[in-house]
Amino acid sequence: MKKIIGWILIFAGLLALLALALAGPAYKYNVADLSAAFLTMRYAAYVGAGAAVLIILYFIFARPRAGMSVLLILSLVAGGISFYLPYAQLQTAQSVPPIHDISTDTENPPEFITIAPLRADAPNPVEYAGPETAAQQQEAYPDLEPMRHDLPANEIFEEALMVVQEMGWELVDSDIVSGRIEATDTTRWFGFKDDVVIRISQEATGSVIDVRSKSRVGRSDVGVNAKRIEAFLDRLKTRLKQSS
Repeated sequence: MKKIIGWILIFAGLLALLALALAGPAYKYNVADLSAAFLTMRYAAYVGAGAAVLIILYFIFARPRAGMSVLLILSLVAGGISFYLPYAQLQTAQSVPPIHDISTDTENPPEFITIAPLRADAPNPVEYAGPETAAQQQEAYPDLEPMRHDLPANEIFEEALMVVQEMGWELVDSDIVSGRIEATDTTRWFGFKDDVVIRISQEATGSVIDVRSKSRVGRSDVGVNAKRIEAFLDRLKTRLKQSS
């Protein structure tokens, strides 16, 4: 009986991790909708946590042999991962505002032009989310602001295109005359598509670079869009230093 219980616990922990791993691809390849994928993650976390606790108790009271102990430890780790990843995601989501449209310029945000038709069926409209989102962004990401540089806009434009390529985004359009670059970043696990527009404007003393990143689906981006903008600007600063 103890051996059967041990095998059930091994199966439960590994099954939880497998379910968690498949939740993203199931949505990405249209096998399940987003709510079903998130529900799978939730149940994977419950099963993983339960399996981990019961495996610890099993070790204490059943004292399994070496061969089964190895499998139980693997299942314990799998169960822990199955619980931790969704839990960490939830904690991150609760620590940031439920917004999905982030811009360095919230008063006059860069506009999506070429990408607009690609978002026609997206739950989140292409238009900027508005002053309420801007206020929440300011509170959550007060350091997110336009980047200024003394190089002319056309030189920065070329460097910005290189950064887009380095970051693995899909380039949708680039117009050096208007200083606009549009691209799409697709997440690996769930295949979420977030769109980015970069605006490089010439000023009397140099150039100003604005970036806007907006998710196509989801009420909250879990902070991803702000991190994406920060990563882009950091890489651009590095390239401009190296080229100067």
